[in-house]
Amino acid sequence: MTAQSLHPRIRIVWILRAVIVAAVFSLPFAGGFYIGRLPMWAPFAAGGVVLALGVVHAVLKYRRWSYEIREDALYLDRGVVTQVRTTVPLVRIQHVDSRRGPVERGVGLASCVVYTAGSRGADVRIPGLTPDGASDLREELKRLAIRADGEDAV
Repeated sequence: MTAQSLHPRIRIVWILRAVIVAAVFSLPFAGGFYIGRLPMWAPFAAGGVVLALGVVHAVLKYRRWSYEIREDALYLDRGVVTQVRTTVPLVRIQHVDSRRGPVERGVGLASCVVYTAGSRGADVRIPGLTPDGASDLREELKRLAIRADGEDAV
């Protein structure tokens, strides 16, 4: 199987998060403006800089995120500043969920969560899938994990 990218609408979810972070980050600057210690434009400048960085990060994150299922493992590539390649051996998969939070439902997306045995942070999340894609991925990983467990049995 070739590397799969995420659905383009995941950028909307990540940009919405950047908007929220920018709004929260600009609140202290707004407080300084109301006290009279900062100019009127300070909250907008602070929020604008954080928003611009968040949007650029969301676009770069989308370009870098991919996953691939091979015969032996699930491979994930992601990261903007620090690039991370995760390998999840199929034999280590305990169970697989598909998940849709409120924002994901709003843009018509879902995630697939893979829980593994014996590792720190024993779950891997693949965001930005269509609901059918998440369901198909969940079933495929389940089928491959069962087959891998059978081959690994003593």
